[in-house]
Amino acid sequence: MNIAIIGTRGIPNYYGGFEQFAAYLSAAMVASGHQVTVYCAHHHPWQQSTWKGVQLVHCYDPRVLGTAGQFIYDLQCIRHARRCHYDVILQLGYTSSSVWGWLLPRRKSVVTTNMDGLEWKRSKYPALVQRFLRVAERLAVRTSDHLVADSPGIQNYLRNKYDKEAVFIPYGASVFDQPDVRVPEKYGLVPFQYHLLIARMEPENNIETILDGAGERPFLVIGDTHNKFGRRMKAKYAHQPHIRFLEGIYDQQVLNNLRYFSRLYFHGHSVGGTNPSLLEAMASQALIVAHNNIFNRAVLGENGFYFRNARDVETLIKTVSRTEEQHHIDACVARIQEQYTHARIVQQYLQHFESILAARRGVKLLSFSR
Repeated sequence: MNIAIIGTRGIPNYYGGFEQFAAYLSAAMVASGHQVTVYCAHHHPWQQSTWKGVQLVHCYDPRVLGTAGQFIYDLQCIRHARRCHYDVILQLGYTSSSVWGWLLPRRKSVVTTNMDGLEWKRSKYPALVQRFLRVAERLAVRTSDHLVADSPGIQNYLRNKYDKEAVFIPYGASVFDQPDVRVPEKYGLVPFQYHLLIARMEPENNIETILDGAGERPFLVIGDTHNKFGRRMKAKYAHQPHIRFLEGIYDQQVLNNLRYFSRLYFHGHSVGGTNPSLLEAMASQALIVAHNNIFNRAVLGENGFYFRNARDVETLIKTVSRTEEQHHIDACVARIQEQYTHARIVQQYLQHFESILAARRGVKLLSFSR
């Protein structure tokens, strides 16, 4: 198959979850004998035309324009894809691309869209933007041939809201079992004596709620703070030296080690589906405290702890002992091995692509026979 992936800033990952997902999915599909192209922003740090056998197309992304620049970037990617002959175009998300959905080359390619989370519920957006995102969601459903939901919650939402079926395929992770104590020590940390939070600096990730209950033990916050909310968080907790903001870290080995050696790992995401960072925390053998919502519960189950407010966070920090909760960690690792391995997810996507191409060929043959 000849497959294209659009909707990310590019690979290898220097940004977030979709980029991390696109990296492992594309490389694995190339290793399976398929031709894969990933669209990247022109300013992406990796400027070569290939990465691990994946073809890279760099398109103009005027990031100086902020959000408006994302719309221009998505348009450039779709315009390029129209000139190509891909069998399948996998679109990751729809926030700034669905307005151009009518330009997707659906006569030449089958377009399947991973609908991500409920973008219009993100509290960082003002009311006008939230209304636009509702429209964008509807446009994405209308201009896609097929939909992918990364959680049962999103799958049910799409069925109930739009009467349209989506195939459920989550993200994947690899079990981390080679810890290196030198990694936390490099950051001046005592293993299992610090708490950890990894997230984009956005209100719906409950960063402020978590840090308001952070207690006195060293607390690491990993995520790029160069936005309005991130700067506000740094300023608010500047008088608490035990809360350390380390900015973005994209070395997977470093992240895995910091998760592994944490006392408690906090996952505050509240509006997404199956979040890759939660799977990675489970695979890294962290003891997890997650925001209490249907998306996190669908992944973590009873294999961790949950919070709703800062008081819950404070109480869990005082009462939960990692040494007494090894059964939760073991259960998380088993869950990753059974349901969320990279190999399993890649195979599910390939089966999805093969089935939708077979369905299209069947429709064409039926039309020809008539």
